[in-house]
Amino acid sequence: MQAAKEPARRRKLAALCVALCALLACAVPPPAGAQELPAGPESPKPAQSPSPTAKSPQKTKNLPSGKPITTRTQMTLVNASVLDPLGRIVTGLRQDNFRIFEDGVEQEVVYFASDDVPVSIGVIFDMSGSMTDKIEKSRRAAVQFFRTSNPQDEFFLVDFNDRAQLITPFTDDVDQLQNQLMYTAAHGMTALYDGVYLGLSQMRSAHHERKALLILSDGGDNHSRYTETDIRRFVQESDVQIYAIGLFDPNGGPTPEEQHGPALLSDLTELTGGRLFVVQNLSDLPDIATKISMELRNQYVLGYIPSDHLDTGKWRKIKVRLRPPRGLPPLTVYAKTGYYGPGR
Repeated sequence: MQAAKEPARRRKLAALCVALCALLACAVPPPAGAQELPAGPESPKPAQSPSPTAKSPQKTKNLPSGKPITTRTQMTLVNASVLDPLGRIVTGLRQDNFRIFEDGVEQEVVYFASDDVPVSIGVIFDMSGSMTDKIEKSRRAAVQFFRTSNPQDEFFLVDFNDRAQLITPFTDDVDQLQNQLMYTAAHGMTALYDGVYLGLSQMRSAHHERKALLILSDGGDNHSRYTETDIRRFVQESDVQIYAIGLFDPNGGPTPEEQHGPALLSDLTELTGGRLFVVQNLSDLPDIATKISMELRNQYVLGYIPSDHLDTGKWRKIKVRLRPPRGLPPLTVYAKTGYYGPGR
């Protein structure tokens, strides 16, 4: 009988020891250097610059019935470049040097910045047959543009001839972009509209708030699925600044499409606050690419909350004017000419 009880006693003693060890472990503090998970809410994230469609804090109103309603106001951001009569970039201006109008009504500038911030950039490169004798210097210009941009910029590369194709998705590896350009040959027709459309579509995966396209082309479109009307509307709906380098035939080209090329690129760039650079001498290409790169790095950003809060989705015209400091020569400001309001 005694022998039968002995194993039961041992089991009880073992269980008691385990319980005592567990209690002692709970009382011992964690070792030095150990980190504990926070019991409270997560740490706040760093403040970010407002996006082109940034919304201001909510404002709550009460209806006569006592039920609250919440309204939002939306900030509009406008990138602006300022140049002197010799085409040189003007820096150092202040917020009170700018006036901004929407549909003819002056708006209060409530946000102002002039920092060199990273940009998401797409290069739309013409590889059609008419570029054969210009392709080498155009490649050099593109590489120069990559290398003189902000080191934190990201790029993608689209080329087009009979059709447009994404050659390199977003990357900050300039060597990779250069290698991709070296292994392409000029041939076929010109699907310029499709190239621009693909570039604007690719911007949906951009990592930076500011976005821009650089188009290098020698003529108008003659082989796209999309039309000029499609592209104009897509550009108006996209908050992307467009620059273009035009390598046009001095005589305007043999076809109506080529003759229309300069006007098309000029309209697209003006609409977005960018510029068209017409190349007379191919040797000037790298310098022009550098100039565009530096202009993107030295822009002003103006923000305002539209006085017209109606969400009609209509096209709203923008005009930026300067109130320059005394002693400066006449200055020119480049900014987008409008946008579609909320509700579209």
